[in-house]
Amino acid sequence: MGDIDPRFENGPLAVVDVEDGQVLAYCVGGLVLDVPAKSLPALVEWTLREARLGQPRLSGPGKDADPLLVLTEAALQRYGLPVALTDEERLAGRIPEGHKVIKQLGRAKWKLTKRGFGPWARIYRPAQGSERACVQLCIPSWHALDSRHWGGAAQLAPADLARVLGVYASRVMTPRGSTAVTGLELMTALHPPTHAVRDEATGGFRKSEAKPPGSLGEHPVDPAPCEAPDGHPLLKDLPRFHMRGPGEKLFEEAFDWARPLTDAECMRRNLVGIDVNMAFAAGANGLVVGLGEPTHVKAPVFDPKLPGSWLVDLSHVDLSRVKVGKDKWADLDASLLPSPFTPKGERPEGPAWYATPTVAYAVELGYDVTPIEAWVRYDNGRYLDGWYNRLRDAYLATMADLGVHADMAPADFLAAMDGWRGRDPQLAIVVDAVKATVKGGLGKLRERPRGEGWRPGEPWRALARPTWRPDIRAAVISRTRINLHRKIVKHAAFTGQYPVAVLSDCVVYAADGTSPLDFLPYPGGKPLPGGFRLGINPGLVKHEGTQSVLWGEEVRERFNAPELNLARYIKDGTVTDVDNGE
Repeated sequence: MGDIDPRFENGPLAVVDVEDGQVLAYCVGGLVLDVPAKSLPALVEWTLREARLGQPRLSGPGKDADPLLVLTEAALQRYGLPVALTDEERLAGRIPEGHKVIKQLGRAKWKLTKRGFGPWARIYRPAQGSERACVQLCIPSWHALDSRHWGGAAQLAPADLARVLGVYASRVMTPRGSTAVTGLELMTALHPPTHAVRDEATGGFRKSEAKPPGSLGEHPVDPAPCEAPDGHPLLKDLPRFHMRGPGEKLFEEAFDWARPLTDAECMRRNLVGIDVNMAFAAGANGLVVGLGEPTHVKAPVFDPKLPGSWLVDLSHVDLSRVKVGKDKWADLDASLLPSPFTPKGERPEGPAWYATPTVAYAVELGYDVTPIEAWVRYDNGRYLDGWYNRLRDAYLATMADLGVHADMAPADFLAAMDGWRGRDPQLAIVVDAVKATVKGGLGKLRERPRGEGWRPGEPWRALARPTWRPDIRAAVISRTRINLHRKIVKHAAFTGQYPVAVLSDCVVYAADGTSPLDFLPYPGGKPLPGGFRLGINPGLVKHEGTQSVLWGEEVRERFNAPELNLARYIKDGTVTDVDNGE
């Protein structure tokens, strides 16, 4: 830890509450400040002038994080704001512009962003030189802290909420909105779209016209047509009800595959699920992605180092004989394996669009590929490395606080994972929020239209962002799926065991015992090279859950679905409805 920046000596955020008529600001580390402000404009002024809240920038050319105030229900009442939003306000995502508090802010020369005064409001004055004057509000009772990602954080006492958000802010960044928004903002904070250069004429600094190395820049770029989701302006000339097939549309998604059990598997006692830790973060680590516009190439020679989308026929790849090492081949039962080239695990029937990692895997398995055309990005780099490192470190540090450490022996790791949430439920909330930041941030790279009024062929708000990059999302998902398939193949080649079901980052095997150690090989006490390995690091696996084989057969029979994806229910065995997807 470096020296504390005196500008932000009280931490990145405060939870504002009212007790016995006194307004208090609960900061990280147990610090409590008296708040003299009697109105919301005065609270904003106090925050910027006296509270010493905020967070230093994560990158040299970036911006310091604005102070975050979390307002409890008592604080909302004190400052004239509603404790809850009406149904109409919730749908709009804001309170009406004519609200008395918004008028107060206007009279005091404060502005709101275009999103208005909602669960994550930003109150600012235009910057004077390099000085920013901006405060962000988080309002839990307006559902700012989604329970799917923040658990019961909104119900915590002020000091406990300050602790949870403070740990997250120190290890990830000060929240900028939902975990998905924050995941995207973290990418930008680590690779700012602009940077300053010295102006030789004036001796001062000005914004460089060139984008910083490794950045996406400040201007959005169009995707390749195959990368554009349905309804994108690039596709406005397509017939109205035209359904694009794999030869027109890049469809890189996570696995959702299952098969009936074999007779031998039915004789085993249990189904054991293993889950890849931070799978999509691991898929981003070291991945070369496009930074600029795509270039169209006819009949290209495939280059595994060149990010892009490739139209190629991979239907000839036969999983019954695959390369599993240098000059080493394995014979497998392809009927018991998902194809790595489609999310549903079906073998492709002809040419289809794939991201670079998928095509590279076909080559790795020992097969020739001949792309028909491609959209490639010659301006590229490892844009997500810093993002991965920051989120990995946040995850590992918080799990270590909960008693689960890297490099534990397999049995010790499984024991440490048993009941980890109960050791400190507040830190368990942070773990969930970090994982949601990964998945949500990647999802935002291809954010779809929201709200009423949008029509196919028209642009939507997210397209104006440089970080609207469906190609980057596709590359990460492609690599994550391929990473998992590679481990499945290595495991099958070494043990003769095949997965019963695969869902995203969870794999289910039939076993006689109840533990992953009953089927994961550790030859000579070491994990199988390239196979599954138990541990807390991203890319390693943990125990997801165990159910009996009888349970699996009964569930499938109940829903008359012989290929129901049991990975979806393996964690606790609860099945509430027929398998309709995630």
